[in-house]
Amino acid sequence: MPRGARLDALGTLHHVIIRGIERGAIFTDDEDRKEFLRRTGTLAKGSGTAIYAYALMTNHLHILLKSGESGLSTYMRCLLSGYAQYYNRRHKRAGHLFQNRYKSIICEEEAYFDKLVAYIHLNPLKAGIVDSFEELARYPWSGHAVLMKRINHEWFDRDYVLRFFGSTDGKARSVYLAFLEEEMGCDRESELSGGGLVRSHGGWSQVLSMRKQGLREQGDERILGSGEFVQSLLAEAEESVDNQLPASERLEQVRHDIAEACENAGITVAFFRSGSRGGILPALRKSLAEKFTSEYGLSLAETARQMGVTTGAVSSMIRKR
Repeated sequence: MPRGARLDALGTLHHVIIRGIERGAIFTDDEDRKEFLRRTGTLAKGSGTAIYAYALMTNHLHILLKSGESGLSTYMRCLLSGYAQYYNRRHKRAGHLFQNRYKSIICEEEAYFDKLVAYIHLNPLKAGIVDSFEELARYPWSGHAVLMKRINHEWFDRDYVLRFFGSTDGKARSVYLAFLEEEMGCDRESELSGGGLVRSHGGWSQVLSMRKQGLREQGDERILGSGEFVQSLLAEAEESVDNQLPASERLEQVRHDIAEACENAGITVAFFRSGSRGGILPALRKSLAEKFTSEYGLSLAETARQMGVTTGAVSSMIRKR
């Protein structure tokens, strides 16, 4: 059976950057920002995703998180698709809200955690949205306000962040603030979020498969860490590629799973694929759709074909948690 990509496994630290399409706004007012954070927290709690830093700007945002069992891609798909639908409904617009896919960078925690927290939380100050550290502490759309106890989000892992700076709350905040002042004078844009950072082209396994064929896209990856850290991640990714089933065997496994699930449920495969929404069918289809897309890497369209439903129906199934 194929496994999920290990580079998106439980406990991987990611710096995620999300931008509006054509540099457009993704937040129109505070109601939008409240809704985005509500969804961020609800999904984080439900998926075991840990949130360590965030900053909501106008046309982009940053999040530092550690992926839960479902991985980064599932979490971000649910977050962004759900928010985009909300935003379009509320503002009576249509079309894409975000620029391409989100950007993400896998980070070596020991070497870069404190720098990433500072870089993300300093964004509003460096951008001129607030004018001082005092105003930054009151800015409700950044994790800095949570660290300063000006606001509270139970889904934000405040204690974990502060432990990097001190053993007690007061000492940790003092050291953290001093570190922010030092980092205010540093330009880490290229190092932490710019330069070679580009979106994944179909996931790590696709990138590495291309590499095995002698193909390479400029900026096809960006890992922030030591040479040993980078090498270990790439070795894990190579192993992940080697353990994937060929497409034909993968579809055979999918059909086997459908037949087995139907037999256990006491229904026929024909009824499963009939389009009926009665009885246990919605729950059964949802369970299989999540498995096929997240574990087997099947596209929404192929999952829909195998299950006898529309692509939109599959999208809805895996979006609802």
